[in-house]
Amino acid sequence: MNPVRKVVLAYSGGLDTSIILRWLQEVYQCEVVAFAADLGQGAELTEARDKAVAMGVKEIFIEDLKEEFVRDFVFPMYRANALYEGVYHLGTSIARPLIAKKQIEIANQTGADAVSHGATGKGNDQVRFEMGYYALRPDIRVIAPWREWDLTSREKLLAYADAHGIPVARDKRGESPYSMDRNLLHISFEGKILEDPWREPEEEMFVLTVSPEKAPDRVTYLEITFERGDPVAIDGEPLSPANLLARLNQVGGANGIGRLDLVENRYVGMKSRGVYETPGGTILGIAHRAMESLTLDREVAHLKDELAPRYAALIYNGYWFSPERVMLQTMVDASQENVSGVVRLKLYKGSVQVVGRQSTRSLFAPAIATFEDDHGAYDQADAGGFIKLNALRLRIAALLRQKAP
Repeated sequence: MNPVRKVVLAYSGGLDTSIILRWLQEVYQCEVVAFAADLGQGAELTEARDKAVAMGVKEIFIEDLKEEFVRDFVFPMYRANALYEGVYHLGTSIARPLIAKKQIEIANQTGADAVSHGATGKGNDQVRFEMGYYALRPDIRVIAPWREWDLTSREKLLAYADAHGIPVARDKRGESPYSMDRNLLHISFEGKILEDPWREPEEEMFVLTVSPEKAPDRVTYLEITFERGDPVAIDGEPLSPANLLARLNQVGGANGIGRLDLVENRYVGMKSRGVYETPGGTILGIAHRAMESLTLDREVAHLKDELAPRYAALIYNGYWFSPERVMLQTMVDASQENVSGVVRLKLYKGSVQVVGRQSTRSLFAPAIATFEDDHGAYDQADAGGFIKLNALRLRIAALLRQKAP
C-alpha cells in the first residue's frame, strides 16, 4: 500500500491512545494529527494537549462537542426509546458516530489521507468508528493498531509505555484502572474483577452515582418539560441540551439512580460484561415514555415499541449513518409532533417513579375514561358487539374442535 502521509488519530490523552500516537509515528513514519472530542468527560482532557505537544504533534484539535452530542445524537435516540437488549442506554455507542464525523471533517481540513482509532479487535467500537468513516469518506484509509501490532496484553502495553516515557495512570491501590469510557450520557467500566460475571462491582469504582443505600432518606421531586419529544426545561427552568442532561446527571447521581450491571452480546460475536452509570439518561427515558403515554395514539405507540429494538441495534452495531436508521428517525420524529407537556417524577434511593403528567395535546379524555357517570359520552352497550366481532374467529375454531371426532 502507499505510504501514509498524515493520519488523524482519535486521541483522549489516556494510556492507549498515547501509546498509539507514538506507535504511529514509529511504524508509519507519518505526521499525526491529534483530535480529542470533548463530550463531557470532565478533567480527562485537560492534559491531553500538553501530552500531544510533548510527543511532537504539531496539529491538535480539542473540540467542544457537548451541545452537538446531546442535541443531534442523544436526544434523537431517546425520542425512539432505544435501549439495547432492553436495558442498555447506548452511552458509548451513540458517541462514536459523532467522533467519526469530526475525524473525517478534520482529515478533509488538514489534508490527511488516513484516520486511526484506539478500539480493540475484540470490541464493537472498531465497527462503529469505521462504519462512520466509510459512510462519510469511502476512500479513507483506516489504521487500527490493535489489529496490527503485537502489544496484545496489558503487560506489553505497560512495558511499551515505560520504554517510551509515557505516563501510566494508577488507581488508589497503585494498579492500572478499570477500562472506562465517559461522556455526558454515561460512564462504562470493563476489566479487572468485572471479567468475572459472578463478582460484584467494587463500590469505589463508581463515579457519577452514590449507592442507593447511601442516597438521601428523603424524596426528590422533579418536573421535566418536553417539546416535540425533547426535554427543554427542568422545574420550569429552560436549559440547553447539554446543560439539561448535566442537571439530570447531578440530581440522578445524588439519588443513586442509573447503575446497570450487564452481560451483553457484542456485535463481533462474544458476550462481555460491563457496568454502566447513566443517571440522567435513566430519568430522561422514563419521563419521555410517560409523556408519550399521554400524547401518542395507541397504534403509533405500539409500532414505536416494535421498532425500538431494531433502532437500538442499529446504533449499537455502528449503523448510525445507514439509510435504514435515517428512515427510522424520520418516522420517529414524525411521531413526536404532539409529545409536549410536563412530567412530574419522584426520585428515591435508586428508583424513578412517574407521579404526574399533563399536556395541552393530551389524548386522555376524563369524560370518557371516568368510572363515574359519563353522561352518555361512552355507550357501554357498544362493547358487546365489539367483543363478539373480535371473538368470531375464536368461536369458529372452538366449534370446529367440538365437531372433530
